Amino acid sequence: MTKKLTTAFVAASILAIHTNAQRKANQKKPNIIFIVADDLGYGNLTSYNATSKIPTPNIDRIGKEGIKFIQFYSGSTVCAPSRCALMTGKTMGHAYIRGNSAEPIREQDTTMAQRLQWNGYTTGMFGKWGLGEENTAGSPERKGFDEFYGYLNQTHAHDYFTNHLFELKNRQIEEVKVDSLHQYAEDLIIGHALDFVQDNKDKPFFLYLPLTIPHAELRVPDSLLKPFLNTDGTSKFEPETPFAGHNRYDPQPKPHATFAAMITKLDSDVGRVLDLVKKLGLDDNTYVFFTSDNGPHKEGGGDPEFWDSNGPLRGIKRDLYEGGIRVPLLVKAPGKIPAGKTSNVAWAFWDVLPTIAQITNTPSPSNIDGISFVNALQGKRQKQHKYLYWGFNEGGLKEALIKDNWKLIRFKSKGTAERVELYNLNNDIGEKNDLASANVAKVKELKALLAKAKTQSENKKFDWSNEEL
Repeated sequence: MTKKLTTAFVAASILAIHTNAQRKANQKKPNIIFIVADDLGYGNLTSYNATSKIPTPNIDRIGKEGIKFIQFYSGSTVCAPSRCALMTGKTMGHAYIRGNSAEPIREQDTTMAQRLQWNGYTTGMFGKWGLGEENTAGSPERKGFDEFYGYLNQTHAHDYFTNHLFELKNRQIEEVKVDSLHQYAEDLIIGHALDFVQDNKDKPFFLYLPLTIPHAELRVPDSLLKPFLNTDGTSKFEPETPFAGHNRYDPQPKPHATFAAMITKLDSDVGRVLDLVKKLGLDDNTYVFFTSDNGPHKEGGGDPEFWDSNGPLRGIKRDLYEGGIRVPLLVKAPGKIPAGKTSNVAWAFWDVLPTIAQITNTPSPSNIDGISFVNALQGKRQKQHKYLYWGFNEGGLKEALIKDNWKLIRFKSKGTAERVELYNLNNDIGEKNDLASANVAKVKELKALLAKAKTQSENKKFDWSNEEL
């Protein structure tokens, strides 16, 4: 073999080795980080509300490096059912958990985490679960998580300076002690999350980060509050109306300053996650999602009007107006998702499971309401739902359905006549102009879809399928 041929052979061999190595690298399963804020409003991020009083540069960075969705919806207008929709891919017409309660999801309710775990992913959850206590069918270790640290139920999660949290150790949930005087739960939770990323950097992982900020009660350590106080100790966000305390919430003399500190803490912690992913060289093989479980709260001194927390939207948590269910969604994955894009594609929590399943080449359940929105993530033409449905029965039944940006909201209390409202979201995102009386045929059409969108719940507490239409 001549020297020239030998050189060509070596070069070709090196190229083949490099190509094979590159192919293997490209075939590596992508990491998934899914961050859910608690009661964060559509207008609480500067990327969604330029006039927001609290900068959120780290969270906004996800949208700058990826895509911002402006018509994304939570699973429900309160915590537990929204998370049930996220984990199981089912709407409030079909999910087992359709309202806030201590009810666990069932053995047959397979979750996104289980699907990923079966596909070889190491799975970790740090924050608030809300879908099952220890020793129930819904306990985290039975629903697909290898690691967990945080709160099991939403009532306990109101307490940021708690004397205990829960941790998954040796495939069992254990109660762990916390110094309630000096340890802020969110610091402990984010610390465990960062350790999880560091420990699993060499294998595919799913990090589910359901943080409790900025949910009430409104409390932060003094060190976090200090930047939002004047030198004389008064709030930089006057006028302050001290919260006297109620039920599970402690008194809060400066709720505005505290809320600002909590949003800043949330943004800082998200930044720490993003920075670690980049430092470890995982950026180009990691999808990062950021969203909220429902609209902004007015609890424990919360003041969504002062903060313009719902932005251009009407309503807050517990409403089925847009402000109660439309939430931010920012997604980035360098090289896989185009940067700096904004999308008005309408999708919801129940679509996340099949979307992540397609991203990770994981089998998706067939009996769910969600569909994959990978095309939307990539800026391509996306298949749409025929309609989107929500139901919530707390202090009276509320149902909402969106079809082609026509939105029907139905109100029905026991022993009273129903009431319906109709809005065209194309030109009335704030739901100011009720068009029901002028569009009788459209109301009839959407009411018929409402009846089809729900089935009888096996959990009688949440069954409204037989409500007279």
